[in-house]
Amino acid sequence: MEGSFRLGRIAGIEVTVHFTWLLAFGLVTWSLAHSLFPSQSQYRAWSQENYWIVAAIAALLLFASVLLHELSHSLVARARGLPVAGITLFIFGGVTNIQGEAEEAGDEFWMALVGPLTSFLIAIVAWLLYRVTGGGPAPTAAVLDYLWQANLLLGVFNLIPGFPLDGGRVLRAVLWGGLRDFRRATRIAAVIGQGIAYLFILGGIVLGFRGAFLNGIWLVFIGWFLLNAADASTRQAMAQRPRRHSVGAAMQTDPPLAPVDLSVDELVSRYILGQGRRAVLVGADGRLAGLVSVTDVQRLPRDQWASTRLGAVMTPVADLAVVDPDASLHEAVTRLAERDVNQLPVVQDGAPVGMLSRADVIQFLQRHHELSSDGREAPAPSPRNAS
Repeated sequence: MEGSFRLGRIAGIEVTVHFTWLLAFGLVTWSLAHSLFPSQSQYRAWSQENYWIVAAIAALLLFASVLLHELSHSLVARARGLPVAGITLFIFGGVTNIQGEAEEAGDEFWMALVGPLTSFLIAIVAWLLYRVTGGGPAPTAAVLDYLWQANLLLGVFNLIPGFPLDGGRVLRAVLWGGLRDFRRATRIAAVIGQGIAYLFILGGIVLGFRGAFLNGIWLVFIGWFLLNAADASTRQAMAQRPRRHSVGAAMQTDPPLAPVDLSVDELVSRYILGQGRRAVLVGADGRLAGLVSVTDVQRLPRDQWASTRLGAVMTPVADLAVVDPDASLHEAVTRLAERDVNQLPVVQDGAPVGMLSRADVIQFLQRHHELSSDGREAPAPSPRNAS
């Protein structure tokens, strides 16, 4: 998230704070010091200084609770095989940047549910500690009393079935498991989430007209945020869905394997100009030795093409990004982006069995979408040959 600064790492997960968090921290501290604590009879003997100090501590612990909530998402996601880019605290709480979507409905269910469960657990612990202190006017009791109630509300709020809130993701997981259709489940959860977002906006407007202007504005902002987040999360989920398809379903099979001792001139005439390829695999004894691209050829002066062998200009296999045919398309797309290349050799047991390009992935997904005319996911086709 732009406008964030790094706070540190917890369990190897980077934590950042967006500048809007400072506004949220100030608002929470102000509301506690100016309204909540002074309104309770057991705290009326406090000085103004005490109100602000205790309020600031309570606000910090609230956001620490939010961080634990998000950290639970991150740890479960990582345990289920999904990489986590980091956690960001911002004005509406926190967000966990999980790279990709869950493979199974059960994974999605537990990844989403663990957040509210963590909030409920913190609420129980804080309530027990509050009971141990015996309540009263002590600042510690005030902080604990606030924390258990705030975390209880946080857990309940996140269980609202408004995608992409945790409750919305739990709903999608249940629908996904029942319908066996990720896209349909996502669309239904998103529509429900948008409906709840509009209810928040409407409720905020009503509160504003009834005199609770600040609370009304806050509800409108939450509704607006959920509305935009539902749309963005839906598009992201649909875009990342190639994870369920294998590389073998989209790759070009039986790619030509140019001998390592072939001249560059012969490569150009036989494989590049003759077949319209932009990259050619190079092999020796049936095993992959490297890859030569049009860019590699262009770097070599034209008068050296006839005397230069492919072994001298190729990118050796040790430096190539390769992929297994059983790997997911999501993994392949990620590798294409990370290495900034246009194609990946598909290798199994050291032997090249295919080639996957960015264009292959796009064409595969387009054809798959065309076959899904009823909104259901079509079965993955068999590996296709290059046309």
